[in-house]
Amino acid sequence: MFFERPDHGGETAVLVHIDFPEGDNREDLTEFTELVVSAGADPVELVTTKRSKPDPKSFIGRGKVEEIQQLLRLHDTHLVIFNHALSPSQERNLEQMLQCRVLDRTGLILDIFAQRARTHEGKLQVELAQLQYQSTRLVRGWTHLERQKGGIGLRGPGETQLETDRRLLRERVKNIHARLDKVRAQRDQGRRARQRSATPTVVIVGYTNAGKSTLFNALTQADVYAADQLFATLDPTLRRYPVQDVGDVVLADTVGFIRHLPHKLVEAFRATLQEAAEASVLLHVIDAASAERDNNIQQVEKVLAEIGASDVPTLRVYNKIDLLERNEARIDRDDQGFPEAVWLSAQAKDGFDLLNQALAEWLGGELFQGSVCLTPVDGRFRALLFDMGAVVSETMHDNGDNELSVRLQLQDFKRAMARAGIEPSRFLLQEKEDWQ
Repeated sequence: MFFERPDHGGETAVLVHIDFPEGDNREDLTEFTELVVSAGADPVELVTTKRSKPDPKSFIGRGKVEEIQQLLRLHDTHLVIFNHALSPSQERNLEQMLQCRVLDRTGLILDIFAQRARTHEGKLQVELAQLQYQSTRLVRGWTHLERQKGGIGLRGPGETQLETDRRLLRERVKNIHARLDKVRAQRDQGRRARQRSATPTVVIVGYTNAGKSTLFNALTQADVYAADQLFATLDPTLRRYPVQDVGDVVLADTVGFIRHLPHKLVEAFRATLQEAAEASVLLHVIDAASAERDNNIQQVEKVLAEIGASDVPTLRVYNKIDLLERNEARIDRDDQGFPEAVWLSAQAKDGFDLLNQALAEWLGGELFQGSVCLTPVDGRFRALLFDMGAVVSETMHDNGDNELSVRLQLQDFKRAMARAGIEPSRFLLQEKEDWQ
């Protein structure tokens, strides 16, 4: 946008990966390749090296810079992508040395997000993250314009070109923040409405490409875009999903997380990630067949803590069991017999009944299960019970009374009685063994 760069561009790219010791700088090489392909680039060479710490000036050192220069000439390529976050000065130095476009891991992820955003809200969030990211790199694009404006009719203090661009950028960021505040207010209103109606919200979270959207589509018959690529989903989608003995819950699909997810992206997507922070239950979908499974779990938990969702009850869902040797669907339980994890395959639609059962145990409170005898004047109460799907069977008596066998949450039963104007004591003075 505001950057002066070499004129060349293209889809082919030289990739650079440094194998650092275990720590904050470590990145996964396989994931990096998937990110590059997801962005639409064609990797022609991979340059790897080992270092204990980055070079302050060029991140990789003079020798590797010369090696990359030779590869760029060999393949006539004008794009270098790093699997690491570069400082603005390192990125500027590398572009001057290599005379080509240099993209770091954060810029690559932002580019993928820009391609994937489909809704107006998603595009605003991505643009905000891009502007905040670019603001720290703005200075290197205008070094030749670090001077006051002048000339006939333009003399005076004025402002530098860089200052003008910074002011325009600040104004655009302020405008996007205002528009996203409106979106946030609308989402808050929707959440409050669900809370008033006591409708539980189940939010699907997980590492990118763990199969979240495939599971969401299979459970809700939705048509959310799902593909075997990173960040296929950016925009949250909400659908109703029936849970046994609980009734309909709101199921939400969210953006996938990734190792070292740029902080500015987390900030920009806070409006949508707030769904996770205020959920009744989180479904943490995990790629059971991934070699980085345990590490990916830690990365998701780290982002959940950053958005204030670490205390939300979380049920782990190990997906893609069809790729494992032991591929039977099952529920893992703790010492008290409570569900801890569900193993299933969203692609094969195997284990969905177990997931529904586990959710029922997580969301279900005290269950009312028994018979109620209704007179002809109780028609409204009868209709409410049928609307809630709580009637298991119904028997008509000769005197016109209806005996209903019902099964539903106790709080829902009390709410239905209140709406129908029936005193709770009429049906809730039964012995405890009549309802569980």
